Amino acid sequence: MQIEPSGQACGARITGLDLSRPLSEPDIAAIRAAWLEHLVLSFPDQRLDDDALERFTLAFGHFGEDPFIAPIPGRRHVIAVQRAADETAPIFAEAWHTDWSFQALPPDGTCLYGITIPPQGGDTLFANQRLALAEMPEGLRKRLDGVMAVHSARAGYAPDGIYGESDQKSGRSMDIRPSEEARAVQRHPLVRVHPETGQPALYGAPGYIVALEGTPEAEALMMELYQWQTQERFQYRHHWEPNMLVMWDNRATLHRATGGYAGHARLLHRTTIGGSVF
Repeated sequence: MQIEPSGQACGARITGLDLSRPLSEPDIAAIRAAWLEHLVLSFPDQRLDDDALERFTLAFGHFGEDPFIAPIPGRRHVIAVQRAADETAPIFAEAWHTDWSFQALPPDGTCLYGITIPPQGGDTLFANQRLALAEMPEGLRKRLDGVMAVHSARAGYAPDGIYGESDQKSGRSMDIRPSEEARAVQRHPLVRVHPETGQPALYGAPGYIVALEGTPEAEALMMELYQWQTQERFQYRHHWEPNMLVMWDNRATLHRATGGYAGHARLLHRTTIGGSVF
């Protein structure tokens, strides 16, 4: 197993492993250690079917629950992140977020496997929230102490949300299922201590964060925080390759999709590593 750091704010490339086969306990431990250090890991040149993708996911925890997006036929825990070559709907997941932060116990991680990858475009951006907090000016940092954020999926997945009833008419190829259940809310601390490393990080971003409790000028603080936490110096830009698996730590990163591949199809299969503790 070889580890090549990206040289950016986070991320590393892992080679020397065949993920189509069950991993040994030492390999799992080594991957977990690299994951906790680098936050985003990519594994190029892997030939994975959905059984292998699920087996890899379960090596690092239990399956998370993926609401509002239907799984692929025959699977409960694999969803397709896809876009047709002629699709004109807005790019899915183009805003900064951490996956399903509106859940009571959000997923620890996400695994995404590239099947059909366009010849250009479609990068995924990651923002290291451990680093963003560590380098934050003291004045802003003090304003975050003890702040609880209110998370909700309503802006995205409620019937009147971005992926709601109007989006159902857009010809989107992903099987998104908007619901009134998206209006539910969940409270999480704005600064989260990582349960495995003990290191603090910012948790969440506007979109799923809909309010800050007990904070004067909460909207202004959210915008100031957003401008800080998504700066380019905290980012890693991931370039996809066919047959590449990527896993990331939702507890200490944000991510967002990008476009730039109009006229080309794109298909990836995704699983989530369920949360164990908050």
